[in-house]
Amino acid sequence: MKSFVFQNQTIKPGTKRSMLLPVVAGTDSTVIPVSVFHGAKEGPVLGIIAGVHGYEYPPIVAAQQFAQTLDPAQLSGTVILVHIANVPSFLGRRIQYNPLDGKNLNRVFPGKADGTITERMAWLLGNDIIGRCNYVIDVHAGDAQDDLRPYAGYYNYFDTPELSEKGRQMAVALGFPYVIQFGNEPSLKNELGVYCSREAIKRGIPAVDIECGRFGMAESENVAQIKQALHNLLVHLRLETGQPLTNNQPYIIAQRTSVNSEHMGFFYPQVKAGEFIHKGRKLGYVTDLFGNRLADVLAPVNGVVLYMSSTPPISKGESLFSIGHIPVAAQP
Repeated sequence: MKSFVFQNQTIKPGTKRSMLLPVVAGTDSTVIPVSVFHGAKEGPVLGIIAGVHGYEYPPIVAAQQFAQTLDPAQLSGTVILVHIANVPSFLGRRIQYNPLDGKNLNRVFPGKADGTITERMAWLLGNDIIGRCNYVIDVHAGDAQDDLRPYAGYYNYFDTPELSEKGRQMAVALGFPYVIQFGNEPSLKNELGVYCSREAIKRGIPAVDIECGRFGMAESENVAQIKQALHNLLVHLRLETGQPLTNNQPYIIAQRTSVNSEHMGFFYPQVKAGEFIHKGRKLGYVTDLFGNRLADVLAPVNGVVLYMSSTPPISKGESLFSIGHIPVAAQP
């Protein structure tokens, strides 16, 4: 096993190295904390990325705790772990957006080497981390306003069946009861990466997503579920030995429908994430700023509520629900 060179640092087999990667754009600056675990035996390079959205705390806490238990001497391969991809958002307690330039890191990939601070963060993540990996996992959760049902996801494009199949196998191995297919389109060739994990797909690197956690709270059960899923993935990719604790027959959801608000005001939900719903069911209602009811929100399809807005403020056009299509006959 040879040493692993990362950011001009040489990491010997069976050891780990933690470092802060600087990102500077004019007067704006930040760092990206990264730990590299270089195994004692040969194997693939896995990138684990947490904190692309800094208010999504369960992945960030899970990554920190996972790093404390990961033993490079027992690894067959290398793990590049990004503890917090978006430190300004994390420290500023900002939902989705970087307070330094107002951009969403998960909407700007591949970024720009000479762009704003967020665009440069994406450029570094894409070229210095994702580009060094054989596999990538991007870990997310529900933000402060989002109730969310935990699930895994992968990208499915028809012109890259082998890449899509590797992603499907990784997603199933994570052990979540639902696996969401993203994409389901002919090709990604003429599009930008935009999203962190899709940037890996754009580069021909198998990638998966986790969504686990709600309201930005670092609840212990969600942190534990993420850590178990990461262990399952390492076993699946043969970086670690052992037996994964998995649900080997997740339900594959190939289509989702978003429900957006037609009004500005207060939103009063009447369901929770994870509930099974039928077309036409009342999901909640919207009032104006004085409390006058403006509209009921009805389910447009049969399915399961994957995530939803659960706090009162709502703007016109803002997302209220994401519903995974499940026929009534297939619902428990």
